[in-house]
Amino acid sequence: MIGAVVLATALPGAGRTGGPMHGDRVADAGIFAIFLLHGLGLDTARLKAGLLRWRLHAVVQAFTFCVFPVLYLALGATFGRFLPRPLLLGFFYLSVLPSTISSSVAMTGIARGNVPGAIFNAIASNVLGVFVTPLLVSLAGSASGGGRLPLARSILTIGVLILVPLAVGLALRPLLGGFYARHERQAHRLDKAVILVIVYVAFCDSVSSGLWSHHGPGVLALTLAGAAVLLALVLVLTTAVAGWVGLAKEDEIAAVFCGSKKALSSGVGMAKVLFGAQPGLGLIVLPVMCYHQLQLFACSVLAERYARRAAAAPPAVRT
Repeated sequence: MIGAVVLATALPGAGRTGGPMHGDRVADAGIFAIFLLHGLGLDTARLKAGLLRWRLHAVVQAFTFCVFPVLYLALGATFGRFLPRPLLLGFFYLSVLPSTISSSVAMTGIARGNVPGAIFNAIASNVLGVFVTPLLVSLAGSASGGGRLPLARSILTIGVLILVPLAVGLALRPLLGGFYARHERQAHRLDKAVILVIVYVAFCDSVSSGLWSHHGPGVLALTLAGAAVLLALVLVLTTAVAGWVGLAKEDEIAAVFCGSKKALSSGVGMAKVLFGAQPGLGLIVLPVMCYHQLQLFACSVLAERYARRAAAAPPAVRT
């Protein structure tokens, strides 16, 4: 992603909206492909197995769409005056995004947590995010005097980009599931490549509008610091709340990883729809990019610690 930003800084004209690359169309096609592959790779049997853990679901979805925005309000009230307005909007946008799918499930599996519960919550979060994220962004824009988004059109566009390919992938799974399983590594590479294209296109528009001439390197340091503080708070709070509501250790692990993560793939895709090609788009997606890298590092370390704890635990005594 750093390379994509550097390339956009050097060659902003190629990828900007209306440029020769037609980056906006390429990015839309890539997002559709990502969620088509997510649908092909979704194990519906395991999804159904995670359906009944209602306390786990309540914790994850509450953190994803309620606790995160509350934390944003607290941190924004404290530090918001130090941030450029588009960057502050970016932190709000980060706070209302759905959880990730692949990395939440993968980290839960590494940590020996409730993988079916993680699958259910990751998918449920992304389905809810198609409706909740545009709604919250629209309400925030209206409250701040920025004007209300064309909400119905935004939800429809995001649904076409995310829900439709996910449903198509699920429908094609009986025919192509085996093919996907054999080429899963290549599918993950495509996922990452599409994200890089979207990041490049977003920053091309922003660089063309004077992103770096108006904001210095200190903006990146502020973004990383803010994302680190937010991630640390959420990891502590999800662990504490999981214990307070009495979740089993396997469910606690799923709650921590699903409730603390934010989706980069759907996040940068929805940003294009919700914010268009406005000059501040690069700053708006910057918190999502920084948070994504930090969450991968921190949650990888945490997953290994959970796994070692599970391996060291004595076996349960059967009676």
